[in-house]
Order: sequence, then structure tokens, then C-alpha cells
Amino acid sequence: MTAVFEILQKDAAGRIGRLHTPHGVVETPTVMPVINPNINTIPSSEMHQFGAQILITNSYIISRKEVLRKVALEKGLHHLLDFDGPIMTDSGSFQLSVYGDVEVTNEQIIEFQKNIGSDIAVPLDIPTPPDVSYKRAEEELETTLERVIAAREIVTDDMLLAGPVQGSTHLDLRVHSAKSLSKYAFDVYPIGAVVPLMESYRYAELVDIVISSKKGLDPVKPVHLFGAGHPMMFALAVSMGCDLFDSAAYALYAKAGRYITVAGTTHLKDLQYLPCNCPVCSAHTASEIKSASNSKELLARHNLYVTFAEIRNIKQAIREGNLLELVEQRCRSHPSMLSALKRLYKYTPWLERLDPFSKSTFFYTGPESSKRPEVVRFKERIGRFNLNGKILIRSKSVKGEATYDHVLNFKPPFGAYPVELSEVYPFNAEIPGEMDPGAIGVALQNVIELINKNRNGVFYLNLPEQYTVHSLYENLKKIAIPLDEMPNENL
Repeated sequence: MTAVFEILQKDAAGRIGRLHTPHGVVETPTVMPVINPNINTIPSSEMHQFGAQILITNSYIISRKEVLRKVALEKGLHHLLDFDGPIMTDSGSFQLSVYGDVEVTNEQIIEFQKNIGSDIAVPLDIPTPPDVSYKRAEEELETTLERVIAAREIVTDDMLLAGPVQGSTHLDLRVHSAKSLSKYAFDVYPIGAVVPLMESYRYAELVDIVISSKKGLDPVKPVHLFGAGHPMMFALAVSMGCDLFDSAAYALYAKAGRYITVAGTTHLKDLQYLPCNCPVCSAHTASEIKSASNSKELLARHNLYVTFAEIRNIKQAIREGNLLELVEQRCRSHPSMLSALKRLYKYTPWLERLDPFSKSTFFYTGPESSKRPEVVRFKERIGRFNLNGKILIRSKSVKGEATYDHVLNFKPPFGAYPVELSEVYPFNAEIPGEMDPGAIGVALQNVIELINKNRNGVFYLNLPEQYTVHSLYENLKKIAIPLDEMPNENL
């Protein structure tokens, strides 16, 4: 079948969507818990209670173990995992990345995924790791493209096919991979071989790779960020247009005694109190979980609850139009995440083209907020203001406003705009009383540009001290008249 992906709501490059599969409709963004067929920390049949709509498992592992292979071929993958929803199957690429070789061909593993009833199959792509030579990345990418395109001829109408985007850390190869695959209309596009970057907290480089891939992909197709399972970075990834994630972290971290939060990971042994109200944490103390005979299972359950709670937070943020505010909050949980946020806003012109024009309220959360799409959009449209006569720029009401032909409100990080728009998004922005110099600078520079494009007007300034001490204010005074410097008889 050809996948149907409906986009219901958008914010930044993120979206809420519906992916239609042979075993039902999946609302995105969402996480696919990874199910190891050999080790079942939490029964697959219970995954629905956490919010899981779709699972992912490894078809190569199933194919290599006779008892699993027999059941999967005779009764189907869904019977094997005891799960009635959609299931995606990986091909053995992970094993290929770890061991350097697998005992199966691309054609064989695609046929096997088809025969066991996978909803979304993945070809045997080559997950080229970061930092390899350009030549190696290019050669392995060409092999991946050959295999992925060949898989198109094997799949049937009752199975979706993923087209993994590879290219290591060479961004032009990521773009080339994405554009090449888009010509063949795959159903889902995983961005692969990024786990090493996440494990080493190279989130800024992850931003480069995701956005480079997105630029080459069909914008209406669902994107899967392979191996991304920590809720700390979900909001960031969704804001770039990722729709699906897969998480083995809930079980792997539990096995190591690690307690997941949206701000990072804590060792259970270091916790005196549980900062969570999920069903596990509400029913147990930290000491009880530590000493429980099923401690790892309880921890895995908590990790899953936190994972899906964050997905719900993100969906609500998309609906309310404040996804980037959530991203800014989450990215302050770790210095490497903050670097990723700064890198994200280097792509603001790309985000601006995707970001909705109308939302609810713009909330300023810190210096990075001045680089959001709304601010860039305002700057690009300054030339649309056509002003002449006597014009007042102020940050709050002053006496004698009626004597001016135009009154503009001044608010960082935007600049000056007609007071009539004060309650219109994004000029209804909520900003702190003390703004940072960067945001003030952006606003003052926008005012300078506005005045230079309206030289037939005479501009007067009435701004508080925190704005007038900025270095750019001296430049502004050269083309506008501060009211506090005028003789009293002219006021």
C-alpha cells in the first residue's frame, strides 16, 4: 500500500500527523518502543497502556533464531510479539554497524519482513558512522541507495517501505541521499547512523544532519529519527520535522539503574525522592524501587511513562503554537543541548518558511528567542510600512500622542510597529521587564532600518533608559529625535 500521511497541525517544522498503516492509524509525533524478541522487559501486549501505538523490532534477530523464525513465519509477527497494532522491523543494519557484517542479503531480509507481516520494512542500508572519510561515506551511500531502491521492487501493497537517509557527517551527502530517495516515493524516511552523535552529546551536529536531510526530502512525508529515544531531545527533533522515534533507552537505562527525566538521566541510587507522578512513582518511594525484586522492570515502566508524557507535551505545544518555547526550555537542560538550540536558529530562514503566520502569544524565554522565525519574518517585512509625517516611537503611552500622524510601539526583540497591532500576534509578546542586550540590539537595528526606509517621516523617540544605554541607540539618535533632548517649548 502507499502510505497516507495526513498533516493536521503545524508549528515551526513540527507537525501533528496521521500515518496510515496496514494495522491501523498512528498519530505522530510518537515513539516506537524497541522490542527485543529475546528479552522482553515489559510485555508487548501492555505497551498500549503507556501510549504506544506502534512498536519496532529487529527482523534480523528473529530470522536468525529458529524458534522465533518458525513462529513469525507460521503465525505472523503480530502473534509473535502479542501486539495488535502496527509494527516496524529493522533489517539488521544495527548489527552491521556493530559487527561489520551480517549473514543475510538485502533481498532476503526484505522478503522475510514481507513474509512475517511487517507493517513498515527497512532495507539493509549501511549505517555509515560519523567522521569517516568522504570517499568511504560516498561509496557506502551509493550501496545503500542501490539496495533501498531495489527493495522497492520486492515489497507488496500490504507493506510500507522505509527509505533510510545516510551520508555520515557530510551534509552534502545527506542532501544527495534525501533527494535521491525522494524520487522513489518511499513511505517513511528514517535518518540513520546518528546514535553515535547523540551518545557523545554532539547535538549541534545532529541539527545539521537532520535539517540537511529534511531539505532534500519531500516535506509531506513522515521522517523517523533512528535511535533517538531520550525525551530530553524530542522537542528539538520534532521542531525540525521529525515524526517518529524509536526507544530502547527505556529498557537499556533501566538495566543500568538509570532514571529518565526530560532534563536528563539520574542514577536511581542517587535519588532520595522521585520527581515524577507517573503510576510507578506515585505508588512507590525511591527506596522501594531500589529494593524491589522487579526494580529494573519498575524503572523501565517509569522511563516509558516519562517518554510518552513528553510526546503529549509536544503535541499540545504544537496545537497551542508554542513548540519553540518548549524547545528553548528543554535545551537549557544541558550545555550541549543549548549549543543545539543555537545551531537550530542558524536555520531560522528555513524554519520561517514552514512556521505558521498566526498563533496565540509569543513568550520570550531568553536571548535565543530573538532569533525565532517570527522575529526574522518581521524584519523581512519592515519595508511594507509606509510612514510619513510626524511619527512617535515609544514603549508606553505618553502625553500628546494625538498630535502625531503615527504612533509606533517599541518592543524587543521586534522593534517598532503600529500601536493598533499591539494585541495581534506576535506583537502581543510577553517579555520580561529587563531585556537582554541582544534582543534590544535586534529591535533597535530594526528601527534604524524602518526609519531609513521611510525618510519622508520625522521620527521622535520616547524609550526608557534600559534601551537608550545600548550602543545602537547612538546610531538611532542620528536619524531620530529623542523627546527628552528637545527644548520644553517643543514638547
